[in-house]
Amino acid sequence: MSVEAVHFTRVMARVPGPVAVATTVDAAGRRWGFTGSSFSSLSLDPPLVLICLDKEASTHEAFSNTDRFMINILGERQSDIALRFAKSGVDRFAAGDTDDLEWGLPGIPGAAARLVCALHQVYDGGDHSILIGRVEHAHVGDVPPLVYWDRGFVRPVGLDETESLAASR
Repeated sequence: MSVEAVHFTRVMARVPGPVAVATTVDAAGRRWGFTGSSFSSLSLDPPLVLICLDKEASTHEAFSNTDRFMINILGERQSDIALRFAKSGVDRFAAGDTDDLEWGLPGIPGAAARLVCALHQVYDGGDHSILIGRVEHAHVGDVPPLVYWDRGFVRPVGLDETESLAASR
């Protein structure tokens, strides 16, 4: 017996996650990017991360055949970037808020963190592909990350708020 898709989607909306935008450049020099449906660390040795991409996405071929890509973990005030890179049929780079950063890949300045990855493996994940990246360079920014939870963007709870929550129990 399988869970209904609607119920599964509702349950997964309750799981908070980082908001990640993946970017790359194809052999012709065209820039590609998408807001990932899932992003996670996978391994420390070797350093691997994963991000999932819908097989029907316009960016799928570019990312499945790239040598390198960048994961931008967005900062708490970058929800507009997340929404734009999730939208189809628009020039995701037209706003001018990306620059050529580490290793010449298009990146998002002011991101909470950036990872430059070599494409390690692509796995089947149902209606998505699981892109495994071997981390070759890491940059840590100085802003809190943007978090997606319950179909909206939220701020992570800070230390002061955590202490207040613990004291109220």
